[in-house]
Amino acid sequence: MEKCNAYRCHGGTVEIWEHQSDVLKCPMRFSIFLPAQAMTKKVPLITFLSGLTCTHENFTTKANAYKKAAALGIAILAPDTSPRGDDIPNNEAYDLGQGAGFYINATQEPWIKNFQMEDYIMCELRDLVNNNFAVEADNQSIMGHSMGGHGALTLFFKYPHLFKTVSAFSPIVAPAQVPWGEKAFTAYIGANTQEWLNHDACALVGKNPQKDASILIDQGTSDNFLDEQLKPHLFEAACETAGQPVSVRMQEGYDHSYYFIQSFIDDHLDHHAEALLK
Repeated sequence: MEKCNAYRCHGGTVEIWEHQSDVLKCPMRFSIFLPAQAMTKKVPLITFLSGLTCTHENFTTKANAYKKAAALGIAILAPDTSPRGDDIPNNEAYDLGQGAGFYINATQEPWIKNFQMEDYIMCELRDLVNNNFAVEADNQSIMGHSMGGHGALTLFFKYPHLFKTVSAFSPIVAPAQVPWGEKAFTAYIGANTQEWLNHDACALVGKNPQKDASILIDQGTSDNFLDEQLKPHLFEAACETAGQPVSVRMQEGYDHSYYFIQSFIDDHLDHHAEALLK
């Protein structure tokens, strides 16, 4: 790994790192906030997964999360959303290819060689961070926004032994039923819609509800993607059927931006802290 930058922040540090990913076969960057407590002991970790078109920088510079994280003594990891580079497959559309990894493992050409984002997040990056930073490997949570909300929810249900809690802003909860997911899943994993359900939060909660963990979701009522792409009511109904505790908060007048995220980020960090700081 190579440290690209480090910044003093709320008594801790925000560090930007680059490493060569064996899984994605390209260099990757991530940011990590380490509170002051991490200087003397290991601390809990929250991973934040960003949405379409984003890199690690969007959350790092726009979410205003670090003051609260510093007070709680919790580290926050923000990875990139996909492999990147001149030799990496791409698409001219914003919702496919670089910047749009969807946190799944591709099985179709030309994506299969590089677009293995689930393995990157859950195996390679997880091991790298656990082994090189003062974070507790067995005391972690996950959250995300939009495509990253989809990633956070699905990875939580796939790997419940690795995460204490999950939360999301404006998540794509039913990718198998909306244009963003249909396009990405067809390209990355093929036309078998039954396979899509293995990466769909509405389907996964029915298979593997985590009834000891309550899920927090915030959704803006003025989000221009709400009706076509996000459909939080589908996940709320799936949770009710599965007996999964969930709080879906419809926030009046808020949109899909980081102004929305920074308005409620403290609530989400408190939500995770209830479990991480027991």
